[in-house]
Amino acid sequence: MNDFRSFLQNDYIPLLQTLQPHQQPKWGRMDAQQMVEHMRDIFKLANGSIKMPLMDKNPTHVEKKRAFLLTDLPFPQLAKGPGLPEDPIPHRAAGMEEALKKLKPEIDAMFAAYDADPALQLMHPAFGELDYDLQMRYMQKHVFHHLRQFGLID
Repeated sequence: MNDFRSFLQNDYIPLLQTLQPHQQPKWGRMDAQQMVEHMRDIFKLANGSIKMPLMDKNPTHVEKKRAFLLTDLPFPQLAKGPGLPEDPIPHRAAGMEEALKKLKPEIDAMFAAYDADPALQLMHPAFGELDYDLQMRYMQKHVFHHLRQFGLID
């Protein structure tokens, strides 16, 4: 997971900067800027600045979802997270450059939160309480899902 941490801290934003604002996704309805803003929200959830309750309280369902995090399987192309609206959220930043500038501090805050408290567990609405290792597994699946969605990786 140290390689993924390094990727997020050093390579992720430069890779996203290669996106064209009107680049079409291979699947889904979010445009490039909406995806970047969505990922900012995901990192805010992962650093504790956004709080959401567990959506499905059935322990069997949660355990199945958590077990998925331990696999090498990617997120399905049209996977939809709990609590997300059917239609993409309208742009909140003035443009892609501003959206990308707002993303980096949230990534740094996620690492700072877990570095400050290695025992930290933060609630994810689908996967339950995530410690650092499970958070990194979730983030890796989620980040790569959207990078594939926009053709930035295979």
